[in-house]
Amino acid sequence: MVKMKLFKNKTFLAILVLASLCALSYIFPLLKSFKDSLLMYIGKIWWALLLGFVLGGIIDYFVPREYISHILAKPAKRTIFYSTFLGFLMSACSHGILALSIAIHKKGASNPAVVAFLLASPWANLPITLMLIAFFGLAKALYIIFSALIIAITTGLIYQVLESKGIIETNKNTKSLSEDFSIISDFKKKASAYKISGAQLLIDLKGVYRGMKMLANMVLWWILIGMGLASLIGAYVPQGIFHRYMGPTFLGMLATLGLATIIEVCSEGTAPLAFEIYRQTLALGNAFTFLMAGVVTDYTEIGLLWINVGKRVAIFLPIITVPQVLLFGFIANLIFK
Repeated sequence: MVKMKLFKNKTFLAILVLASLCALSYIFPLLKSFKDSLLMYIGKIWWALLLGFVLGGIIDYFVPREYISHILAKPAKRTIFYSTFLGFLMSACSHGILALSIAIHKKGASNPAVVAFLLASPWANLPITLMLIAFFGLAKALYIIFSALIIAITTGLIYQVLESKGIIETNKNTKSLSEDFSIISDFKKKASAYKISGAQLLIDLKGVYRGMKMLANMVLWWILIGMGLASLIGAYVPQGIFHRYMGPTFLGMLATLGLATIIEVCSEGTAPLAFEIYRQTLALGNAFTFLMAGVVTDYTEIGLLWINVGKRVAIFLPIITVPQVLLFGFIANLIFK
């Protein structure tokens, strides 16, 4: 019975397939490059995944749905600015932020706020800001960061319009609150009633673990599929092809867009490759497109939105964001020649 349940678990099946391919690499040398590529990717993003699941579990257990609904569910422009700012503060890459995005959605954040949060974090968070400055210099790095934030805000506002017209799904987890509800007052009330003890700590740890497990079941199998496909590309597609076809032209940006859709893995892992593209082509717009397109066209994120947030929400993500990415990339190629 337990075995049957395991083989119905998508995360277990994804792990089984990847582990089998790695094991077969000791028999078939052709698979060694795939195994090495996969292990490299795991080494780069394991901490981001773990951090994302831990923070997501903490949010799921400790943060009442009313708080998220109060801050991130109102159909007001400031909601998008709040969610973008929160995304900027998150120190997780695109894969780590997926768990957090689904966690705040489950807690009642509006779909536009979830999308803005998801877009703001991978390329506009604080650790990546420092990394991009080190790679590109202050002016070019700030252009990338502010462009990413503008795209997150603009996309969130457009989603609000689509939601108000009934074109995209609304979040059924959102909780209606009275006008006089106060997070501060409610928090003080709950804090005064909370008693610290060993038994309570054990209860809290179990609660956070349940939240982490729930998020992992929703998110991890998609991430594993993405890592497997990215490992195939990293192992068997020569990097020289990337540089040859990614010149500072519109066609070059389209080629960059297509490749970034496939090989996007993690912001920390992809930033060096984006810089290599810039170093080889001197096209900042192409590097920007590579960075951003991996987020806005990534099959992992679109698939998660499709299943957990809404099919129309997922469909509109590349439709709304890709033109903006190409526009900012084109402007970057004009400014930073």
